[in-house]
Amino acid sequence: MTELEPLSRIGSEDHPRTYEVRTFGCQMNVHDSERLSGLLENAGLSRKPEEQAEEVADVVVFNTCAVRENADNKLYGHLGLLKNLKAERPGMQIAVGGCLAQKDRDTIVKKAPWVDVVFGTHNIGSLPALLDRATHNKKAQLEILESLDVFPSTLPTRREAVYAGWVSISVGCNNTCTFCIVPSLRGKERDRRPGEILAEIQALVEDGAIEVTLLGQNVNSYGVEFGDRLAFGKLLRACGEIEGLERVRFTSPHPAAFTDDVIEAMAETPNVMPQLHMPLQSGSDKVLKDMRRSYRSKKFLGILDKVRERIPHAAITTDIIVGFPGETEEDFQATLDVVEASRFSSAFTFQYSKRPGTPAAELKEQLPKAVVQERYERLTQLQDRIAKEENAKQLGRTVEVMVTEQTGRKSAETHRLTGRAQDQRLVHFSVPDGAETPRPGDLATLPITEVAAFHLISDPSASQYSLRRSRAGDAWDRAQAESCGVPSPGAASSTGATNLGMPTLKVRS
Repeated sequence: MTELEPLSRIGSEDHPRTYEVRTFGCQMNVHDSERLSGLLENAGLSRKPEEQAEEVADVVVFNTCAVRENADNKLYGHLGLLKNLKAERPGMQIAVGGCLAQKDRDTIVKKAPWVDVVFGTHNIGSLPALLDRATHNKKAQLEILESLDVFPSTLPTRREAVYAGWVSISVGCNNTCTFCIVPSLRGKERDRRPGEILAEIQALVEDGAIEVTLLGQNVNSYGVEFGDRLAFGKLLRACGEIEGLERVRFTSPHPAAFTDDVIEAMAETPNVMPQLHMPLQSGSDKVLKDMRRSYRSKKFLGILDKVRERIPHAAITTDIIVGFPGETEEDFQATLDVVEASRFSSAFTFQYSKRPGTPAAELKEQLPKAVVQERYERLTQLQDRIAKEENAKQLGRTVEVMVTEQTGRKSAETHRLTGRAQDQRLVHFSVPDGAETPRPGDLATLPITEVAAFHLISDPSASQYSLRRSRAGDAWDRAQAESCGVPSPGAASSTGATNLGMPTLKVRS
């Protein structure tokens, strides 16, 4: 090409260029990937069809995470697999963005010179222009900004699930946890104005969504930037006024800033779901101090008591790190004690790994891998038992499940569909003979007939099963029609996955 051409003109009308976005890490990255997909489609590219799972798109974007110690090895492994393919396919492009790109910058281009674009967490909106520039200049383009150039929510979006949506209320974080590299990569907290957030939620609802998840590195510190420390509770209550919005979730709060007004807002706002993700990290006050987590175990447990007093059926989940530098057996036992007392419905459990650039990585008392592994296994064994005991309390309860596109590993054998209860528990359920089959986004009311540590099961009789077809199910039908995958009326998809509710991470329940 002799001049800069927009992405929409590269390729042909009959064969537009395809793209795929490969996402690693947390919900914020999943949400950013929806924006990246929207930007690329706005530039004229088409998403690689699901039936071409074994093929590689013309433009491959890696949205990376820097939280784990081996994040760079994972990225370079993927890039290495694409090196020869890219050499054989003129016009193919590879872009790397996200937290690892923000951290490693020009290291990526040095280690993988076949990469076309490297961009950071603050300028995801620049991706199409950078891809164009790389083509025009025949040279890798590196652009990393130190602060946000435009709030991501103003960018085009290609949502993963039409019946549910992520809504970012803030970006960045003002905390200084010694194990976490996120603040240095995402920057200081920036809050959106309530009116902008509510307008985006309203637009999602008008487009068919009946569930939203409010996102932030620390959602309950929302409002600090514009001087209203009660802003998050007010935002939850305002969500309750949006007609057609049936389910509101949020993640993640910080125990140090979690206040009673938020608990009251949760309890008094009907569409705020009885579910709370409250990161513990450690049950040892000494370790919490070393982590710079500005709360202690007594305060943490007090928050859970207050939540359960006001919302008795709330399901509470958490994050826990095992093997933080200097953690003794006594410290670890304190974590086990708090987990036993907390009765989490599920937990995201991690073995501590060094994050280069964090204070904890420089501590001398790094624990041997074997010690960390043994403690991790004890913790997961305990949490698995608790999760199954908590799930057993659901046996016989009647729950309302929002059907998702997600399917269980045994769905082909059991012919069960999958959904999420109001408290976010995963439910695999069968449809009685002769009953109408729901679409993703529809709501089924049914009894829990069997439980396991990681999910619930419902095999209802015809009299125990009721279905409410929803606007979200209608939106799913429309989306299928627009993608030329028109389903038979009332049919549920058995393919695809929804990014609904929880992070794309391995869960220990």
